[in-house]
Amino acid sequence: MSERIDADICVIGAGSGGLSVAAGASQLGMKTVLIERGRMGGDCLNYGCVPSKALLAAAKRVKAARANAGFGLAGAPPSVDFAAVMRQVQGVIAAIAPQDSVERFTGLGVRVIAAAARFTGPREVSAGERAIAARRIVIATGSAPTVPPIPGLGEVPFLTNESVFGNTVLPEHLIVIGGGPIGLEMAQAHRLLGSRVSVVEVASVLAKDDPELAALLVERLRADGVVIEEGARIRRIERDGAGVAVVLEDGAGERRLVGSHLLVAAGRRANLAGLDLDKAGIATDARGGLIVDRRLRTSNRRVYAVGDAAGGPQFTHVAGYHAGIVIRNALFRLPAKVDYRALPWVTYTDPELAQVGMTEAQALAAYPGEVQVLRWPFHENDRAQAERETHGLVKVLARKNGQVLGASILGSHAGELIQSWCLALSGNLKLATLAGFIAPYPTLGEASKRAAGSFFTPKLFSERTRRLLRLLAKLG
Repeated sequence: MSERIDADICVIGAGSGGLSVAAGASQLGMKTVLIERGRMGGDCLNYGCVPSKALLAAAKRVKAARANAGFGLAGAPPSVDFAAVMRQVQGVIAAIAPQDSVERFTGLGVRVIAAAARFTGPREVSAGERAIAARRIVIATGSAPTVPPIPGLGEVPFLTNESVFGNTVLPEHLIVIGGGPIGLEMAQAHRLLGSRVSVVEVASVLAKDDPELAALLVERLRADGVVIEEGARIRRIERDGAGVAVVLEDGAGERRLVGSHLLVAAGRRANLAGLDLDKAGIATDARGGLIVDRRLRTSNRRVYAVGDAAGGPQFTHVAGYHAGIVIRNALFRLPAKVDYRALPWVTYTDPELAQVGMTEAQALAAYPGEVQVLRWPFHENDRAQAERETHGLVKVLARKNGQVLGASILGSHAGELIQSWCLALSGNLKLATLAGFIAPYPTLGEASKRAAGSFFTPKLFSERTRRLLRLLAKLG
């Protein structure tokens, strides 16, 4: 090694979690080394959250223009220049990239090394020609798309979230394998921009979300023209001229689904290969994932993991949350632990689907006989009517004592609306607080207030209340 570096903390991976740890540690005066073998910003900036939302934004504008007649507006819907759409996606990435750049982090006092990292001991990492010895090490290497073991898949060209945003030719017929958030977001975006789209899911789409609201979203996606096949059995994948064929099996035998492009969105796996974890005494599970405790420590107590590498929920906001847990543990020596009870997630389709806390099935299993399900449909919200965004529902799960257990929202801006329920769960607020505040009118947020208020409606308008009012009336 040509250089040896002694550091307080060494972070492997410059995605959302790693950048947050490095920035926080350096600004607290710790000597910090950040190692990244690929692009600064990681998956979220370059292949995930940022480009996908930029693509969806363009698609939603096309959809909105097609609905202009409903507002009394005339004019043809816009034509789509797909290559230009993809250029603006890259432009959004470029606009955000300086915040995650080597230059910015160097300016914060972080030593940034562009190389692949591997452990050489319990407290040592090598990166290129440098050896780094650190008091604490953080694995923040993110994840990569899983390639399912489907016969023939390796013999045909296919896209993943890491390559789909580099495609500048509008697919004639895009076949998506996987009905999770990534698959459905990309399916709807491409459909609204002009592609035929088919989604093939071996189980149920959005299996982790509330089934009732997921079904309402599927209804809307199908209305947009997205073909969704659930419970599909994929026999093999093969070339079909310049395109690709997914061979499915059903009760009538085999049938071929032929498309021009194939997108594989069938889950993700942590990037741990090549780290030489055994040399640091870091244990893994049967599937090769890291074993971490609630303080995000690996079996080597000086080594932590954050984000997708930690093996938990795979969201950018979780990586940022993990960074705070690690800073408190590794630097302040506080026994901070992860708590996912108020963890939200959002599928950014149109309409959006947001979830926090327990689903209905989880709540009923945890508190049998105690759960009340509260609903408020968007079509009873005046702002939703004004904007013709009435396809949606606020669904809240609560105990009989008013404790909020979880919430699901399908509708316009659901990712924004869910945040009041995140606050309720993280702050242990009861339904009386959510029902009692003054909401501005007309807003979509009133739907959440009304859902909370519906908890009290049966008691408020009960016969017992009527008798009390009659008694009070007699008293003058």
